[in-house]
Amino acid sequence: MSTVAILPVKGFGDAKQRLAPELAPGPRRALAEAMFSDVLVALRRARSIDEILVISGDNVVQQIAGGYGAQVLDDQQEGHNPAATLGIAWALEHDIERALLVAADCPTLDPAQIDELSARRIEPPYALIVPDRHGSGTNALLLTPPDALAPAFGPESCARHASNAETAGTDHEIVSVPSLALDVDTFEDLSALNAALADSHGGAAHTRGMLRQLTRSRSR
Repeated sequence: MSTVAILPVKGFGDAKQRLAPELAPGPRRALAEAMFSDVLVALRRARSIDEILVISGDNVVQQIAGGYGAQVLDDQQEGHNPAATLGIAWALEHDIERALLVAADCPTLDPAQIDELSARRIEPPYALIVPDRHGSGTNALLLTPPDALAPAFGPESCARHASNAETAGTDHEIVSVPSLALDVDTFEDLSALNAALADSHGGAAHTRGMLRQLTRSRSR
């Protein structure tokens, strides 16, 4: 089944504002770029992903995406959901059968877990909803076909996606994917990411390197 991974990414210039009390703009931007790069690396290694589509109006985002062989859609709109909807339309236009909408700030993403998620037996139309570590947000949607469910990301979106699928008559399931559970918005998230990386080996090379730099700069 042909599958595209869709990543809506706003510009890195104002990235991770909720980390502002702890990190200056430069390190925040560098961290966002590192996490995005690690997500792209993981998606390229997933056997079940045929295409990667990045939707962004930011030149740096577009350059990084192109460097990893991703398709790029220039999008000057504001908002994650409009960008995700644009990606779904692209998938349908290109006759792609399935779409994985995934957050760009989940650097521990494991290609094998993406392949396991994609291998689940379902009967379309079907939506697999992957929550964040709190169980409230949504860090990924696997949609078969790509328009099986309209994206409604944001606070409390896991329950909203499930409710919307119920209303639309789309079969759905909330599925835990450990390596997709940890996105980074707050300093608490960043601490959890540091702990997760300390307990694992391999993967997230860009993010690991960036976090080491941050640790060294703080210790001076």
